[in-house]
Amino acid sequence: MVGIVVVSHSHALAEGAVALAEEMIHGRRVRIEIAAGLDATTFGTDATQIVDAIRAADDDGGGVVVLMDLGSAVLSAELALELLDDDIRERVVLCPAPLVEGLVVAAVAAATGAGRDEIAAEAAAALAGKQSHFDTTPLATPTVTAEHTGVFTVTNVHGLHARPAARLVAQVRAFDAKVEIRNASTGSSWVPASSLSRVATLDAVTGNELEIRADGAQAREAIDRVLTLAARAFDENVTTSTATGALPRPASPGIGIGAAWSAHSARIEIPDVPARDSHTEWTALLDALAVVRQDLQRARSATATAAEAAIFDTHLLLLDDPDLLDDVRARIVDGAAAAPSWSAAITRIAGDFGALTDSYLRARSADVHAVGDQVLRVLLNVAGPALDGSGILIAPDLTPAEAAMLDRERVTGVLLAFSSPTAHGAILTKAQGIPAVVDLGTSILEVPEGTPIAFDGSTGEVVIAPSDEVLDEFRARAAHQADTLDQSNRRATAPAVTRDGVTVTVGSNVGSLEDAVLGARYGADLAGLVRTEFLFSGRTEPPDVDEQEALYRQLADAFGGRRITLRTLDAGGDKPLGYLPHSAEPNPFLGVRGIRHSLVNPGLLRDQLLAIVRVARDLPVSVMFPMVTTVAEVVEARGMLDDAIKATGDGVPTGLEVGIMIEVPGAALKSGVLASYVDFFSIGTNDLTQYTLAAERGNHGVAAIADPFDPSVLRLVDYVCRTAGDRVTVGVCGELATDPLATAVLCGFGIRELSVAPRAIGGIKDAVRATDSALGATVAAQCLAAEDAAQVRRLLDRANS
Repeated sequence: MVGIVVVSHSHALAEGAVALAEEMIHGRRVRIEIAAGLDATTFGTDATQIVDAIRAADDDGGGVVVLMDLGSAVLSAELALELLDDDIRERVVLCPAPLVEGLVVAAVAAATGAGRDEIAAEAAAALAGKQSHFDTTPLATPTVTAEHTGVFTVTNVHGLHARPAARLVAQVRAFDAKVEIRNASTGSSWVPASSLSRVATLDAVTGNELEIRADGAQAREAIDRVLTLAARAFDENVTTSTATGALPRPASPGIGIGAAWSAHSARIEIPDVPARDSHTEWTALLDALAVVRQDLQRARSATATAAEAAIFDTHLLLLDDPDLLDDVRARIVDGAAAAPSWSAAITRIAGDFGALTDSYLRARSADVHAVGDQVLRVLLNVAGPALDGSGILIAPDLTPAEAAMLDRERVTGVLLAFSSPTAHGAILTKAQGIPAVVDLGTSILEVPEGTPIAFDGSTGEVVIAPSDEVLDEFRARAAHQADTLDQSNRRATAPAVTRDGVTVTVGSNVGSLEDAVLGARYGADLAGLVRTEFLFSGRTEPPDVDEQEALYRQLADAFGGRRITLRTLDAGGDKPLGYLPHSAEPNPFLGVRGIRHSLVNPGLLRDQLLAIVRVARDLPVSVMFPMVTTVAEVVEARGMLDDAIKATGDGVPTGLEVGIMIEVPGAALKSGVLASYVDFFSIGTNDLTQYTLAAERGNHGVAAIADPFDPSVLRLVDYVCRTAGDRVTVGVCGELATDPLATAVLCGFGIRELSVAPRAIGGIKDAVRATDSALGATVAAQCLAAEDAAQVRRLLDRANS
């Protein structure tokens, strides 16, 4: 395949032009290399950089088309030709096309398999569309003697713009036929349908009528294909607007293919009937609560990990909430029936949540309504949603209980009109490995049942009624993903070593004994983060020292003697503990949580540290304190650890390491000082992101801002590595660690430990093996100079390719 090189004075300009071109080729692979700027921020061109780019673009000997912006870019490209070996030089064409328009046209032509000279000619004619728009002088076009003709109306919202035009051109090029097209509505001239630059001259908008004609051995087939494609609006994806104007949001990775089906449920209506005696009504409510409690416990036990199961703990606690039950009992005693009493009390509680200032807790009113509806359905004998369909489930939203009921063998994907990736229903859908896209807007609910759908839960791309060609594309993606995952898992037990010989430890995040078993099975080098608050969730009494010691030993045994990192209780904020009542705070995320919570509950922390030290006397153990902000917190926590060591005797356990979580900007900026008090840092990018960007990730209104790829977050990660990396080991345990796109930049910063979900271990180890840490450092510098997260992703996409 022919490669393309973009030469520009500005690296940012080149990146933007490449991103635009890649949008037009619908995921098909074209080798595009950049030789732009003297670095990420300095304008200029470098002939040796252009030479390297040409060699990379010509990796299979198919030839290279070089596009340049102006001035010294042309001179540097010509000098680069002189520096190349003769055999490569003869395969290179310097194209005089305008950079942006030429690159778009060249990329589309290259994606269809066009040759070097044809690509260069198409690019050189790229201004034809713009010239035609401002100049009515018709362009000369070879005449086709039409054997076959057709007519269609443009239905695309934005007309025959670049993406649908590119698909049209790609399809036409597949046939042995000369095909021409004209805009009958404007009276335009005929142009070759195989040329994107000429098709652009039609200036076709929604409602325009276009004529096509073709001659050649496959003329009829070409006409039929174009008409079929036009009838499907050229397979443009669903771009349903949300209330905020945002695009659909990926919530669970994977390819979903199947027929649409909806989960219908009977509407809950509170009947206006006289109440029975108060004892009968109260008994009916208690019976309903018992049924729902059993259902929730069943759903909780069916979830894969304690972290996911903990979602149901809030629901279970609500069923026994004394304030709620007292309210219901009072209404029943006053003569109301059980159903309206329960409904009124639930409405009040949900309203209290909705009035809170904290966005995350305000959003939890949805949990209150979910539990409330479950109880009402039992009380009134109203059927819940039927979740036994097969294919792509379409629904407004999913409660945690509904998500836990999905059969992953039958449900091939989930599309939700509302919700967010961090909503509890979406989290449980992801935990089951079911692809999902959320926030599609109400129009997705209008898709008829049985309609074929294909979507990508990693990108948010959704296609309704896809063509056979598009279905084949999605099936190929699914097969590739499955094969990649299988190969990664086979290699997962081997060490993760970069191409330049740097070993990166890849551990497993653990929230239960089941997680530990999974992590060891999937090749974890250690338990990089044990979330101890999840180990004993669902209890009303705290675990004693012996209980904790026994479970910590079981975790260590599951990892076969490999190190386990036990994070002390990370409670407060969005993680209340049933056995430790937490007083209401105006803003819990800026209140008593993490290490602060433990220091004001010293008895719990002493017991936990004592259990940890006991295990550390026999096995490799690390202890880690969460959400540290000040040196004083570390000193106080370490003092309590020293007391636990003294209480067990025999000095400091061999191999016991002490670390802290870096989750707030204050800790990141003091990392040089904090490094004197610990052995390691683990950067929690989830909290670090939300505190840095003032965007709570559970708040739908600002969740899109809370992006760990934002340069400000990356700058803090880089700062921690630079100021402390020579004295302590620095790892990452947030969502950023789980994303293979971030692996190169993290290695470039100097991160040497990553802790991820068990099933992600193989893929992240492969990402490490594909990385060169020295090149990663270069890419990292470019990312730090980027404007936003989107530009960072483009840089990393190119580096990874």
